[in-house]
Amino acid sequence: MPSAGPIDCSAAAPTCRGGPTPAIVAFLREVGIATRTGPVGDATFLPGITVDGGAIVFDSALPYPGDLLHEGGHLAVKPPSERELAGADLGSDPAEEMMAIAWSYAAAVEIGLPPEVVFHPAGYRGGSQSMLDNFAEGRFLAVPMLEWLGMTYGEKRAAELQVSPYPRMERWLRP
Repeated sequence: MPSAGPIDCSAAAPTCRGGPTPAIVAFLREVGIATRTGPVGDATFLPGITVDGGAIVFDSALPYPGDLLHEGGHLAVKPPSERELAGADLGSDPAEEMMAIAWSYAAAVEIGLPPEVVFHPAGYRGGSQSMLDNFAEGRFLAVPMLEWLGMTYGEKRAAELQVSPYPRMERWLRP
């Protein structure tokens, strides 16, 4: 799937009225991840978000819009057969978690959002700043796994193929 292209999320951008949520939702839908607003119970992994039948369901008063990209990352790296059936429990596979983190960073870059939208202080068990520091220094986790899935290329392989490396994604969904 081709790149979704940057979405202007400057303060005055019409695509970002009401904060980054509209741009994030537009991006997720464009790459093939269903989203909808709806009731979300209190017992969710991320506040105001759940997954139902492969679609991200979120409360209109979502406290951390960047969490939509993280959940989108979980769905994106699942095989299509699992993605379509995914529910609230997206699993606890550490490799999938790392790929979801890397995917969400690449998505934020693609949309034009500051990484702090995804890696906000209330997330990642207090490790958000560490994530931000690593990404800022070009220390990208999980890229070899995403490359193995055919979703992006690390520096070396990208140079061989003469394409842009991660965080540029070749595909947003696992084939």
